[in-house]
Amino acid sequence: MQIFVRGPANLLAFNIEKDDTLQDVYECIAQESGCVLNDIVLSLHGAPLNNEQLFEEFNLVPGSTIDAHVKVLGGKTHGRLNNAGKVKNATPKVAPTEKPKKKTGRARRREQYAHRFANKVVSPSGDRRGPNSNY
Repeated sequence: MQIFVRGPANLLAFNIEKDDTLQDVYECIAQESGCVLNDIVLSLHGAPLNNEQLFEEFNLVPGSTIDAHVKVLGGKTHGRLNNAGKVKNATPKVAPTEKPKKKTGRARRREQYAHRFANKVVSPSGDRRGPNSNY
């Protein structure tokens, strides 16, 4: 019976017998693609296949396609990665500086009067140019 193996690079065709195991197909794929035998994973309809099973256990029909994948290096690291790239915990804490107490009551009203009217110099054209201007 002829089956197809969809590999990482191309589609391979194999003639197999009912008493063949998946290990034989693993070895052929490793020779064809140049991958390490332990890095190849075969799956049929999304389910991984055990390499000691016989082909007659899968109920394959002639022309079935098996997917071959290569394992990816790496894996999950310890801890959560939701704070990756954040500088929040890396910057040192700085103590807040003490600010002078705001004036209240009569003193605040006196300051407002001085700011708005008393210290202003009237410009020759009669217009004000913002709170920081002396005109």
